[in-house]
Amino acid sequence: MAAAHGHHSDGPDDVGGEGSPSVFRQAVAGLQGVLLRPEIELDATPPPQRLAPFSYALEAAVVVDDEELADGRLILLHDPAGHEAWGGTFRLVTLVHADLEEEMAQDPLLPEVCWSWLTGALEARRVPYAAPSGTVTRAGSHYFGGLRERPPSTQIEIRASWSPIEPGGGQGAAGERSAPDTAAHLAAWCDLLCQIAGLPPGGAPEAGVVTLPQRRGPQSR
Repeated sequence: MAAAHGHHSDGPDDVGGEGSPSVFRQAVAGLQGVLLRPEIELDATPPPQRLAPFSYALEAAVVVDDEELADGRLILLHDPAGHEAWGGTFRLVTLVHADLEEEMAQDPLLPEVCWSWLTGALEARRVPYAAPSGTVTRAGSHYFGGLRERPPSTQIEIRASWSPIEPGGGQGAAGERSAPDTAAHLAAWCDLLCQIAGLPPGGAPEAGVVTLPQRRGPQSR
């Protein structure tokens, strides 16, 4: 992944072209102006074309000592006509996954804990959101034949979506639509990535925050 490492998030300057709504361009600009932790590598990636009239996507990885500990994708969707299930005109969709240590993989409460990391990251950043939904999947792999030397592995995967609430009901002071604070949502999403990778918040331990243990050694990606 050609990524911005420890710098501002990046992306194409002509998202959606001149035909894209200004509120969508504002939302994308918010995603392009976030200062990232040095462990996060992030770059724009082609978005899906059929989920909404306008979309923008980012992919990211948490890398420590040249080892990838977690990765994910964040997609911004915009439908100017609104979407009943979204409760607005914007939706954020994500896929995040990471390998687990064996002792964590056996924890029966792991799915609930991982889901709380997502909602907790949004709430910690104080970003308003609505209609969250998603799944947390724990999958195990056993290797055979030419791969039999690899130890069994377990991966956690979070698929989720939520609606960023547009300020003032979506109307700006001049009557124009106002974009949600996508920069804050991206920062919260990066917090989730770092937490599932086992990194402490902000690079320092915080009381009451549980993270996955950092993994070391060869990875099976």
